[in-house]
Amino acid sequence: MQISDNLRGCALMTLAMAAFTLNDTCMKALTVEIPLYQALVLRGVLTTVALVAIGLSTGGLWLRLGRRDAVLVFFRTIGEVGGTAAFLTALMHMPLANLSAIMQALPLAVTLVAALFLRETVGWRRLIAILVGFFGVLLIVRPGSQGFDIWSLVGLAAVAFVVLRDLATRRLSAHVPSVTVAVYAAASVTMLGLAGVPYTGWVPVSLVNAMLIGGATSSVIIGYMVVVMAMRVGEVGIVAPFRYTALIFAIALGWVAFRQLPDAWTLSGASIVIVTGIYTFYRERRAGQRLTISRTAPLRLR
Repeated sequence: MQISDNLRGCALMTLAMAAFTLNDTCMKALTVEIPLYQALVLRGVLTTVALVAIGLSTGGLWLRLGRRDAVLVFFRTIGEVGGTAAFLTALMHMPLANLSAIMQALPLAVTLVAALFLRETVGWRRLIAILVGFFGVLLIVRPGSQGFDIWSLVGLAAVAFVVLRDLATRRLSAHVPSVTVAVYAAASVTMLGLAGVPYTGWVPVSLVNAMLIGGATSSVIIGYMVVVMAMRVGEVGIVAPFRYTALIFAIALGWVAFRQLPDAWTLSGASIVIVTGIYTFYRERRAGQRLTISRTAPLRLR
């Protein structure tokens, strides 16, 4: 039986989200015993070396970029580094599924910011969907309640940084190889780790932690490669909503690894965010536009 391109793309996107969530799980487990910045250095070195090897083997590694693309890569790097630091800091103190639920607001935030600052057209239906989606985010964060803490705000800061990353990625020239963008991102996150190590220290790495580092590195590279394949195989409007399967994997791995489950408020808010996010994808498809993922698909290094 022949599998359609869209079905193959949906399967690949689901696999990519599973790989990215496994990376998050490994990093959360790793930072229980190893300082965050040491973990970033160890994973970053391995990831950078692997991506450079991939770039050299495929001819996709460009050390020189045009002035416009270089500026965009600079701002994308700020978003990547800030998003990584904020996400992993929040992840150390929050259940995996709760933080993942907050991150599901990313497509809505990208659409809103693109409309406000890049003058991309957003109709009234999508604008209402975005506002309803952000109401869902408030249900997840619940400011003023007993379940609210500063780490929820750090998670929202991660969303803001990643919006900057994704918008810069969308503006990059189509001919800039994805691997080149990924190498800059991986190297920058590694430098962030090196800058923080003197303040947090360095501890010996046990065999278990070495396996977690290997798992995180492998997962983030596999996720990156597969998400690029997914977006090149199927239609964006059909494949992109499967990014939300990340929440399902986060709930499952959060329970298996940490015995943590989100409460009813978090699940309700996440459901609202996901439904409104899928609706915005649907409206974008109706308008014949691409949303959130450009041909230079971003590497998620969180």
